[in-house]
Amino acid sequence: MNRRQFFITGAALAVSAAFLKPNDLGSPYNEYFTHLNNNLKSSKHYLPSMLVDLDKLDLNITALSNSLNKNVDLRIVAKSLPSPDLLGYIMEKSGTNKLMVFHQPFLNQITNDYPNSDILMGKPIPVQSAANFYELLDDTSDFDSTSQLQWLIDSQVRLEQYLKLARKLNTLLQVNIEIDVGLHRGGLQTIEELDPLLTLIANNPNHLKFSGFMGYDPHVVKLPSIIKSAEDAYLESQEIYQSFIDRLYQFDEHYTQQTLCFNGAGSPTIAMHKNHTVANELSAGSCLVKPTDFDLETLANFIPASYIATPVLKKMLGTNIPAIEFAKDLLPLWDPNMQQTFFIYGGKWSAKYESPKGLQSNGLFGSSTNQEIVNASKKVNLQVDDFIFFRPTQSEFVFLQFGNLLALRKQNVIAQWPILKNT
Repeated sequence: MNRRQFFITGAALAVSAAFLKPNDLGSPYNEYFTHLNNNLKSSKHYLPSMLVDLDKLDLNITALSNSLNKNVDLRIVAKSLPSPDLLGYIMEKSGTNKLMVFHQPFLNQITNDYPNSDILMGKPIPVQSAANFYELLDDTSDFDSTSQLQWLIDSQVRLEQYLKLARKLNTLLQVNIEIDVGLHRGGLQTIEELDPLLTLIANNPNHLKFSGFMGYDPHVVKLPSIIKSAEDAYLESQEIYQSFIDRLYQFDEHYTQQTLCFNGAGSPTIAMHKNHTVANELSAGSCLVKPTDFDLETLANFIPASYIATPVLKKMLGTNIPAIEFAKDLLPLWDPNMQQTFFIYGGKWSAKYESPKGLQSNGLFGSSTNQEIVNASKKVNLQVDDFIFFRPTQSEFVFLQFGNLLALRKQNVIAQWPILKNT
């Protein structure tokens, strides 16, 4: 390499390094999180906590109401909002008693807490789990499982299992049949599969009653547009759903005179059902607290309403990594977002940093559920005992990792709401 090539190569490397060098992303709390941090410190909640902002939740309830087709009912998804008080708050605000439940322990608790609720199971659970529900059902409860509970059935084999349970208990089970409208996660795939199930139900009127269909369609907004547009995927899912309804009415025209549950949607697609849907009720839950997995174009009218808050335990200058202590002051020279190190209470949640801006994990040090390491630039003016805020990626799992939910009003904790019992 001659001298001219050497300088050209050096200049190119310098330019590349300048483009690759991380920018300083740090900034202090905004006004909202400044107030929230100060109020949490005053309220003495110094454990990692899940927060639900009721002011933002109210706005999302309104946004959900505005997203609904006026001819459909709303069913709230309990797994996405796993707190009895939270569910009660949302049911009252949104004017519905309809819930979708996915977990037998949740089912038992909800039927005790809300005996007037109308429940559709959101997945087909093992028949023994269904038997456990009846065994644990409070005898003094006003909940009538024969009229207020629909079991989700995805196959003839499972229906036969539930029929045996109904005979054993000498009770009537309402049966909602899961259909595959394109997600391919289970349920009936062809209309020809429907007839044997309807026949079995018709032959056992004392123990089985057909109550409707459930067709879940989140794939509609997740398909790569190069393969199929969301609009085309939605129309296709609706055509599939309608074909099952048509087959039902052909099988027995008396079903046209009955009030049946044709459940559809889910948070990602609920807005697509507004102008036209074959469903008569739609389900939603996650959009009301909007974790990061639901930052979707179809949910642009919804705002984040849930956060994880955890206190800073330790603060250090630079980034000191075991065995490479010599790099403590060198790492921040390359990445200004490593100028400070914080260790927080807990960590490794399925969540993303929200405030202050510019926080980042340290891949060299590794993650910890005990004391997570967090790096930031000097523009992040955090002190020990200040709070770091995250947004959960989802609600149904992450909410269950904490104790009581902290309900906020104007950035103040006004209540502590227990979560649903997991066992």
